[in-house]
Amino acid sequence: MRLVILGGPGAGKGTQAQQLCSTLSIPLLAVGDILRGEIAEDTDLGKLAVSYVERGELVPDATIVEFFRRRLLLWDVFNGWVLEGYPRTAFQAEELDFLLSDLAQQLDWAIWLKVPIEVLLSRSIERDRSDDSPEILQRRLDLFEEQTIPILDYYEHRHKLLTINGDQSPEQVQQDILKVVNS
Repeated sequence: MRLVILGGPGAGKGTQAQQLCSTLSIPLLAVGDILRGEIAEDTDLGKLAVSYVERGELVPDATIVEFFRRRLLLWDVFNGWVLEGYPRTAFQAEELDFLLSDLAQQLDWAIWLKVPIEVLLSRSIERDRSDDSPEILQRRLDLFEEQTIPILDYYEHRHKLLTINGDQSPEQVQQDILKVVNS
């Protein structure tokens, strides 16, 4: 099973992705965690990404696609994966499809955790991470609105989009996801 988790900042992508990986016994590829780790370790990817992350901006597509090209060749993703935090734009979704095609893989589902903006903002403030200051949060929500929403049309057109109500308990969201992906 190859899945992408989509949603705004605070939608519960990380929580749902971790639970899906545990249930399906496949690895989690969480872009935010990977980038924070690369920045902390001062790697080449981290050096490229740090200024974008600090401003709440998206890391350039070419950098992320190259990272995934290398990552999706490793043995542990042979039986599937859950991708969280990427793609964030329709262009990135298309690039991911091209990459998967090159690697003889195919995305099963893009799971959209639909959560009202007010709830996203509230949840993001509650989690109190260093990269969740009010200014950065607002910038991320603005980017989400203008760049991420069109991705839904991309996956809908390809019959790969599953819309899940993300404004309910994490347990109920997980049940709703599993009900659909296992049917």
